[in-house]
Amino acid sequence: MKIVIINYGAGNIQSIKFAIQRLGYEAVLSDNVEEIKAADKVIFPGVGEASSAMKKLRESGLDKLVPTLKQPVFGICLGMQLMCNSSEEGNTVGLGIFNVDVIKFSNRVKVPQIGWNQITNLKSNLFKEIAEKEYIYLVHSFYAPLCKETIAEAEYDISYSAALQKDNFYGTQFHPEKSSSVGEKILKNFLEIV
Repeated sequence: MKIVIINYGAGNIQSIKFAIQRLGYEAVLSDNVEEIKAADKVIFPGVGEASSAMKKLRESGLDKLVPTLKQPVFGICLGMQLMCNSSEEGNTVGLGIFNVDVIKFSNRVKVPQIGWNQITNLKSNLFKEIAEKEYIYLVHSFYAPLCKETIAEAEYDISYSAALQKDNFYGTQFHPEKSSSVGEKILKNFLEIV
């Protein structure tokens, strides 16, 4: 199986590669359009700031490529947020895959939300054999509100989308590669989607 992690200068690449290796697979890091198109599975990572990340995607033409991919695509953290219509972070126009706008947590709570939180209302093959209220690891100041594409929820001030899915596109606000055995199982489920 050919697994490609999209390379656009976003962080947390090594921890994703190691998590995939622990599952018995190898992933390559690439910004090559043909290589990404030819992959069986694509991982769209992200740590950083939305507007500068989108600028890098536009400069490389990857902003045009990602929404056209037909194989399973997994956006992680900022990767998931960039797959939405827009983000309040830097007034950024996103890729428009998920029909929701990313907004900032209110000042009623400490931002960023850092640490472990529970996921509930799990609704996808991504969460096969994952129990309700399992703990996952998050670091974020912005979130996608609940919408028709929500496949998991978390609570921090309000209920928000911990994961989204539309067709072959999946996204998690949390970091599966940092979420212990639960996150590893979610990554494994993604890699086993046919």
